[in-house]
Amino acid sequence: MADLYTVADLRLSLADMTAKPIFGTAPRIEILKGLSFTIPKGAVVGIVGGSGSGKSTLGRALVRLLEPSRGAIGFDGSDITHLSETALRPMRRRFQMIFQDPMSSLNPRHRVGTIIAEPMRLHGLDAIPGRVARALDHVGLPQHFAARYPHELSGGQRQRVGIARAIALEPDFILADEIVSGLDVSSQAQVLNLLERLVADLGLTLAFISHDLSVIRRLCQRTIVLHQGLIVEDRPTAELFATPKAAYTRELLEAIPLPDPAQAWG
Repeated sequence: MADLYTVADLRLSLADMTAKPIFGTAPRIEILKGLSFTIPKGAVVGIVGGSGSGKSTLGRALVRLLEPSRGAIGFDGSDITHLSETALRPMRRRFQMIFQDPMSSLNPRHRVGTIIAEPMRLHGLDAIPGRVARALDHVGLPQHFAARYPHELSGGQRQRVGIARAIALEPDFILADEIVSGLDVSSQAQVLNLLERLVADLGLTLAFISHDLSVIRRLCQRTIVLHQGLIVEDRPTAELFATPKAAYTRELLEAIPLPDPAQAWG
């Protein structure tokens, strides 16, 4: 299977993420410390770690919302590490992001149909009404939801709108950043089932960021574990749960509540 992403010695410091100070220089505190990995086409890869591990920073670097200070990011054979925004614009249709909080990422003044259509207009696509209708159908929302506003929807429905907006551009890759962490258990399961179906039906490659290994186990074929900006494990998910090698991975597994206290992961 060919690789969609090839990441080599990726480094990113706090200075790359903040505005330049008026006096002096910004601190060169490294958040990502030389990460190297690949993401094959069609794979579902989990990126997991605690708060401050660098997982969301890594995700934003993959879709070039952040520019690395060192290293290289290859996307489908093209080096996108330091491309200008002008050069990136035609490629942005191919990698999309779903955000953690759908309420803050959806314009409350726009109807759902307008929200889904907006990126298509930015990229100059045609037949937008039909594309909006197909996107709603893909995520299991009725067509009349196009006329609703975000505040009229439940949390799970708003997250489906965010997913519809991402897939409407027919991307190759989607980054999902903690997108079920604010949902109840039932809505979480529905969104995870939806993502599984979309990956299969649309041939998507998915990177799923989470602090919750139980969600990662449910969805992802492979898991990258980050700790303090370093990769401590990068293995098939089933192997990682059965025989965690890193002490930090074992700590994450031990933090997962189990229905039976006498049970153990593996």
